[in-house]
Amino acid sequence: MTRVAAIDCGTNSIRLLVADANPRTGELVDLDRRMTIVRLGQGVDRTGRLAPEALERTFAACREYAAVIKELGAEKVRFVATSASRDAENRDEFVQGVLDILGVEPEVITGDQEAQFSFTGATKELTGRADLDKPYLVVDIGGGSTEFVVGDDTVDSALSVDVGCVRMTERHLVGEDGQVTDPPTAAQIEAIREDIAEALDRVTQTVPIRSARTLVGLAGSVTTVAALALGLDAYDSTAIHHSRIPYDKVAELTDWLLTSTHDQRALKPVIHPGRVDVIASGALVLRLIMEWTGATEVVVSEHDILDGIAWSVA
Repeated sequence: MTRVAAIDCGTNSIRLLVADANPRTGELVDLDRRMTIVRLGQGVDRTGRLAPEALERTFAACREYAAVIKELGAEKVRFVATSASRDAENRDEFVQGVLDILGVEPEVITGDQEAQFSFTGATKELTGRADLDKPYLVVDIGGGSTEFVVGDDTVDSALSVDVGCVRMTERHLVGEDGQVTDPPTAAQIEAIREDIAEALDRVTQTVPIRSARTLVGLAGSVTTVAALALGLDAYDSTAIHHSRIPYDKVAELTDWLLTSTHDQRALKPVIHPGRVDVIASGALVLRLIMEWTGATEVVVSEHDILDGIAWSVA
């Protein structure tokens, strides 16, 4: 076993996994897995820069994670940064801050690399499952982007597009006063749908997403929709992991999220406070992917890019 630490810093959240990995047997044993909503991508789509308060929230989480890594004695650490830090003009400030706190330089990876990690993390456990047909379509719906990956045991083709729950919310639902429209208007919802449809059209020209036999969904928007669909009173990753949510339920929940108020969504204990204002956009991305591909269900995975990063270290 090799004790490794993987950090995935996205547009909306930063996550840590410390695990013992055995590449020979394919076993990955979690020691600590945690997530913090930091909204690193706050305003990036509009300003092109990482906001000072967003950087400080992220650095505070890094200090917490550094203490956990030290306590558990991880031998190797890898920090991967995705969409928001890839787009920002002042990403050097972010890189230096992480280096000072954790002693490792964040790797601002490409969309193709992000897709590879997501696919590995999501499908490694599915090998040999007779009830799930290949090829898989793995979709990782993040804050700033969504990755589409098709493959059997390895990646055949992949593409990352700038359609995520935070980016769609900030682009279409935030008014001139800086507040999120609550609930969104029909025109705003249609604008999001058009953005997503345009992205899906581009994806289908590169990635054969309609040829996939099993849709696997990753990241917070998907797992939150699954938690709502399962009627959980509290977030339970064991119940969510590898649950199978039918399209009709996804559509029903998306409709509710798009017509509910902030306060109504906040009453649901399985919706993290940091996702209350962006979950409707994320659910709409998932729903349109299912409609576009004809998927009758989504297999939900709690193992994703974070696990793929850990395997890359091991």
